[in-house]
Amino acid sequence: MIASSVHSVCRPRFQAGHLELTPAVQALIRSGSFDLSHYLCRHLTGDWGDIDPSDRSANEQALLYGGPLLSSYCIAPDVNLRIVTKAGRLVTTASMQEVASVSG
Repeated sequence: MIASSVHSVCRPRFQAGHLELTPAVQALIRSGSFDLSHYLCRHLTGDWGDIDPSDRSANEQALLYGGPLLSSYCIAPDVNLRIVTKAGRLVTTASMQEVASVSG
């Protein structure tokens, strides 16, 4: 549903496969306070978000050779949205990840 509508509005570099959402992501979508399609489109077009250079490089290699793809987007000061497409492009999972705060 969401994945197919995203494919029609953006130019994906790869297929998402079946989209799986964790309960936290489902709750945000149901509340109307979160638009997953924006971030899913970014992921599918190769905008990997807030990941380090080695993960970016790994994603570019994965596009060529079929490995897993990872994106991470800061959606709140202490929360990231992680989107992972498994090798083989059959499943993409969206999950929330709390960011550890740095105290000093």
